Amino acid sequence: MNAKIMNCNVYKSLKKDGMYLFVAEQQELDDLPEALMAQFGKAELVMALELTPERQLAQADSKRVIQCLEDQGYYLQLPPSELFGQGATNG
Repeated sequence: MNAKIMNCNVYKSLKKDGMYLFVAEQQELDDLPEALMAQFGKAELVMALELTPERQLAQADSKRVIQCLEDQGYYLQLPPSELFGQGATNG
């Protein structure tokens, strides 16, 4: 069984500390939902990342991130303090 590999770009929000946006490599920020980008604010590229289901991420499950990237082209990671109050980490 071959591991699924997903290349993505990771952006940090300049509007809200701790908020990150994982975007599929081929996805343009301009094509993301307006409401998402209004919430996220100005984006600064932090890194390009190769995700596999086995890769450990600090605050997200890599399998879930890959699934969201495949389904909608992005994954929104909220700051840890908001995770407990709001539940889901992507829209």
